[in-house]
Amino acid sequence: MLFNSFSFLPFFPIVTVGYFLLPHRFRWLWLLSASCFFYMAFIPAYIFILAITISVDYSAAILMERQKGFKRKLLLITSLISTAFILFVFKYFNFFTDTFSSVAHLFNCSVPSHIYSILLPIGLSFHTFQSMAYVIEVYRGNQKAEKNFGIYSLYVMFFPQLVAGPIERPQNLIHQFYESHDFKYQNVTDGLKQMAWGFFKKLVIADRLAIYINEVYNHPGKYEGLPVILATIFFAYQIYCDFSGYSDIAIGAARVMGFRLMKNFDNPYSSASVSEFWRRWHISLSSWFRDYLFIPLGGSRVSLKKIYINLAIVFLVSGLWHGANWTFIVWGALHGIYVMVEKYFGIGNADEEKLLAKTPSIKLSKAKSFIKKLTKQWLTFFLVCFAWIFFRADSVTDAFTIITSAWHLNFSGLGINIISIDIIYFSVAGIIILEIVQRLMMGNEFFNLMINQPRWVRLTAYHLLIISILAFGVFNNSQFIYFQF
Repeated sequence: MLFNSFSFLPFFPIVTVGYFLLPHRFRWLWLLSASCFFYMAFIPAYIFILAITISVDYSAAILMERQKGFKRKLLLITSLISTAFILFVFKYFNFFTDTFSSVAHLFNCSVPSHIYSILLPIGLSFHTFQSMAYVIEVYRGNQKAEKNFGIYSLYVMFFPQLVAGPIERPQNLIHQFYESHDFKYQNVTDGLKQMAWGFFKKLVIADRLAIYINEVYNHPGKYEGLPVILATIFFAYQIYCDFSGYSDIAIGAARVMGFRLMKNFDNPYSSASVSEFWRRWHISLSSWFRDYLFIPLGGSRVSLKKIYINLAIVFLVSGLWHGANWTFIVWGALHGIYVMVEKYFGIGNADEEKLLAKTPSIKLSKAKSFIKKLTKQWLTFFLVCFAWIFFRADSVTDAFTIITSAWHLNFSGLGINIISIDIIYFSVAGIIILEIVQRLMMGNEFFNLMINQPRWVRLTAYHLLIISILAFGVFNNSQFIYFQF
């Protein structure tokens, strides 16, 4: 079921009302049933795949808690391999067999490539990583193995964040299913506000931007210069509004029922370095890679050469996590190179600005400091946009065609022989509204934006938001981009 589908309109209030009407001891069962229904609305049979991963990790965690030493580690490895194997079969099998066959062909070897028509289960990468996080935390002793199979199943399948995150840690979510969440007006209004903002980002901005982007990117080489540059900038905002919009709806929906999910985005395009971008973009995934891959590899406590190797591994795996295509691997590799270069020159440290401010000899005037920060933000945005080309293109060849076309500086038109100029006007207006609102938010959640404003200002803003969604939203049930991952 899609958040932006008409079927979600009755589903969410029915689930919410039922949740608050039921006695506390039955609420987890109600949420689990609703989550199963939500997931089965896509392809019902794939719930059995999810059931296998849940059963394996549930059992492994309980057994792991009873063991020590080698047996404990063996259970961890078995669980991780089992879960990863399912992900490999459904997401990467065709990619690796096809790649192996192509490499063998270069050496004049004939290796048949068997391509199977396997539809990727919705959100497989997300709930796979959430399950892995649980098993690792139990192994480390940071989380008790959950004895209630239903509660653990709900941790993996909780419908707001089931198919596209945030990727929650067990310490943050499992205990909330045991807590009694009474109906609170503040939670309901805060959650609905954040959901509305998420719908605005998805329906009004992302899906409208997609019209122009698809025209340009689906016809590589057809457009040159400004249309390609504009489509690339538009895609940066499309994927941000699409994914952060989903996160806002998920976090808001959970909040209505009293649950707290982690923040997943923090105005990433205001970052002054690519390293900072990754501290603000898809926070639940970037922190997952930090805690479960980068740090176990040695993190930053090893030699500079080893740090570079660790960073390369993390970003290549991150690229591959996003999809079984060389375009995603190149995209991940580019970000890895960006971060390694920043590491070499000492750029992107989380405390860099604080250190500069405390050093009188290099303290800059406010004007110069603002210009410096703005320059770094624009440079970071350019680097991120360049990498997005590979993320959006259908193939590496198409990506290079688009890059070549962008350098043909043809400013004679915007390529609107098919696209209405109104699409561009509305898209630009949506981006401007987004940037204004995010500047006003200053790191806070959307529902805190109007909290100190007069009542008439708040009501006017909320009505305008709803009217904008109804009047300018694109209601074509378009799938969220990250559903494919």
